[in-house]
Order: sequence, then structure tokens, then C-alpha cells
Amino acid sequence: MTQQTPPLGGGASGRSILSYMKWALVVTVLGLVLGAALGWQTTGTFGGMMSILFICAVLAVLEISLSFDNAIVNANKLKEMRPEWQHRFLTWGILIAVFGMRIVFPLLIVVVAAGIGPWQALVLAASQPEEYARIMHDAHLPIAAFGGTFLMMVGLSFFFDHEKDVHWVHWLERHMAKYATIRGVEVAVVLMFVIGFSRLLEGTERTVFFSAAIWGLMTFLLVEVLGGLLDSTQETLHGAARGGLGAFLYLEVLDASFSFDGVIGAFALSQNLFVIAIGLGIGAMYVRSMTIMLVENGTLAEYRFLEHGAFYAIIALSVVMFAQSLVHIPEVITGLGGAALIGVSLWSSIRWNRAEALHAS
Repeated sequence: MTQQTPPLGGGASGRSILSYMKWALVVTVLGLVLGAALGWQTTGTFGGMMSILFICAVLAVLEISLSFDNAIVNANKLKEMRPEWQHRFLTWGILIAVFGMRIVFPLLIVVVAAGIGPWQALVLAASQPEEYARIMHDAHLPIAAFGGTFLMMVGLSFFFDHEKDVHWVHWLERHMAKYATIRGVEVAVVLMFVIGFSRLLEGTERTVFFSAAIWGLMTFLLVEVLGGLLDSTQETLHGAARGGLGAFLYLEVLDASFSFDGVIGAFALSQNLFVIAIGLGIGAMYVRSMTIMLVENGTLAEYRFLEHGAFYAIIALSVVMFAQSLVHIPEVITGLGGAALIGVSLWSSIRWNRAEALHAS
């Protein structure tokens, strides 16, 4: 029998949405103040300051729209984690998400791509934002291949599960669950996508894409293996259920994969690393708040198809990331597409709940 982890805070407590968003709102105010100060410092004009503020706000909305499915997937994993690791993810994890992925990660890309030190990369971001943005843009191909492969494995692993008995798109998901007994079927599907897209590229781009995609696949498999080993070790040592350090590492890599597209896409709106960090950091705080709300209120159990919509959105995002190796796809399309899938799954869940209530009465 599977041990059920109590929700964060001991269960739903009738908290309002505003109470969940308290810290996100605090970070929003602080971020916009920093954005205004940065805008005034860099432009010296009121119009320039307002322009930076607007970009920060748009980036925050972009991050929320791109990462709402991330919040649902996080909640799905968090409900299986032990309480102490839930809180560690929502404290340490948010620091890693905001500072690691939104600041350190773009710097590391430039460090590797340009062959310079971290300090030189930071100076380049501050003094030559155009050159910094160019290097980031040139690194988009391997990032898209790596992140797209990892996310496609995450999405397909949800549907290729022989124990899965709740289906939204019934005819499709029923067959996926049926064929889940074939070992490595999701890996084969992902590799077919990787080979298909790589054949549309030429020369060094094909090699870079394929190599990065294989690393994305290997990372997913290694995280799965490492997570299982860590959690089984903790279970032996502490007699506790799965859902410790291994699950924490899985969520961190997953969050990083979700962040790839948003970080790269943000350079289409601004070439200033610090403006991007402020805007995406604000959005990341709202994703954290939504994650807590979903876990505490048991929303995923109440709306039975909501997870399905999120995982379909993940698969769609992975295909979009692959496609971006060939053509530019605006981030607004990616965000709206994912939100639409989640919205339809929510509507389907509400309809199902109403039908069940009518049947029971």
C-alpha cells in the first residue's frame, strides 16, 4: 500500500488565493522597484524607466504562461514527497530556480560559448549586452535539443504507464498505457523525433542537435536512476516512503528544462541580463505560489484531467523546442498553446465532475 504524504501545512485550510500569492506580490513590488531603478540608471529618462518596467512586467507574464504546466507537474511530484523535502524544494528550490537558472545559467552559457571567465561574462552582460545576446542566441540550438528531449521524456513517461487508468483522450491514452509494458517504448518514440528533426538540419548543426539531444535523453535516464537509488537508500536508512533527495533532484532538472526556452526567448524582449533576471524571477515566484496552492488544496485530485492537460502541454513544448531549431516560433504562441491545453483539460474536468454529481443524485 502506498503511503500518502500529508499536504503542505497539514491540509487545505480555506486560504484565499491572495494569501498564497503574498510572497509573489512582495517580490513583484521589489522587482519592479529594482527595474525602475535600473531603467533610470541606464537611460536617465522617465520614458526609459517606464519602458524597462513594462519589459519586466511582460517577462513576468511570459514566465507564468510558459511555466503554469510546470507548476502542475511540480505539484504532481510534490504530493508524493515527504513533508521535509516538500519544504526544501519550495525554499532551496526557488533560490536555485531564480538565481541559478535566471542568472547563473545564462552566464555559464556565455562562459562556455565564448571561452571566458564568469566575471568577464558578467562584465560583458553589463557593458556589451548586444554581444551577450548574440552569444546566447547562437547557443539556442543545443539548448533546444537538450531541453526538448528531456521534456518529451517527462511527458511521454506520464502516458506510457501500464498502471494509468484515468484517461482524458481515451482512445490515444488507452493504447499508450497498453504499450507501456514494452520496455523502452518512450525512449524509442523520442529517438524517432530526434532523428527526424536532425535529418532536417545540415552540417555541424545536425551534429550539434543530435549530440545535445542524446545528452538530454541521458540526463533524464540518469536522474531517474539516481533518484531511485537515493530514495531507496533513504527508505532503507529511515524507513520512510520514496520522495526525498531523488525526487528533489528530478524536480530541479525538470525546472531547468522548463526554463531553457523562457530564458532564451527573453532576449527577444531585452538584451539586459539584469532586466531578464528581474522579470523571470517575478514569474518564478508566482509559479512557486501556484505549486503550493495546488498541493495544499488537492486541486489535482479534484480536477482529474488537469494533469493530463499539463503533460500534453509539456509534449507540445518539447516539439516546439525541436521546431525552433528550424524556424523561429514566438514565445507568446508557446505560452498560449500550453495555457489552452490546460484550460481545455480543466473544462473537461469540470464537466466530468458535474456529470458524476448528476449521476450520483
